[in-house]
Amino acid sequence: MTPKLADPPGVTAPVFTIQHKLYVWLCAFFVACLIIADIVGIKLFRIPLGFSFWNPFGKDPIDAIEHTCGMLTFPVTFLLTDLLNEYYGKRAARRVTYIGLVMALFVFGVMNLSVAMPRLPKEYNVDEKAFEAVLGSAQTMYLASITAYLVGQLSDIWIFHALKRLTRGRFVWLRATGSTVVSQLIDSFIVSYLAFSLGRQILGGPDTPPPAPFIDVLKIAATGYMLKFVVAIAITPCIYAGHGILHRLFGLEPLPPDDPRV
Repeated sequence: MTPKLADPPGVTAPVFTIQHKLYVWLCAFFVACLIIADIVGIKLFRIPLGFSFWNPFGKDPIDAIEHTCGMLTFPVTFLLTDLLNEYYGKRAARRVTYIGLVMALFVFGVMNLSVAMPRLPKEYNVDEKAFEAVLGSAQTMYLASITAYLVGQLSDIWIFHALKRLTRGRFVWLRATGSTVVSQLIDSFIVSYLAFSLGRQILGGPDTPPPAPFIDVLKIAATGYMLKFVVAIAITPCIYAGHGILHRLFGLEPLPPDDPRV
């Protein structure tokens, strides 16, 4: 059995509390949800509703949920941001936001490097065109998503704590849902404008579709925001469930609104 090595004189190993360990796990889960959403976001899905209602942004009624597969994990980031805000403060939440940004840029670089690598000409290797179609064709959308994510997250953090101070720590649903509803309005407009208009003007090539008119950008942003709005309302009970888990299982208490970390 290998004997346990003692710490060198004058050096003490760091002690990680349950709160520290939980922060690491929340951060890791947040980054995973963000990057997965960016990668699978190039695929769109359609789920029929079985009924239809008036579409304020087009002639045809809305009879199905149509959006990017990034919505499978992106709403989880709303929940995690609110929990980090509530129990660790805005500086800790911003730190996770910046970590997510750096990791997303790192993944973006690796994806582009992988596309540029020369292919092994073997039958069992992945098809080059298919590989480029998945990873190489969504560069503008990926960058637009990252930019919108950064602005949206920082807006969410600021609005969350503004509402927390305004309500003196009461009405968890108001600051959690309210900050998400407003920040995702900003996020939806930025990602739509960059992906379908400005991004195509700057990064577009001969095979890139032309930039969308501004009115169409607004329609795209509004349609995407409708789904995010519904999701933000739907996950409100999850906020309370998360509070209960962090309090009962990990002994965490929400930071008071006058705490300097808030």
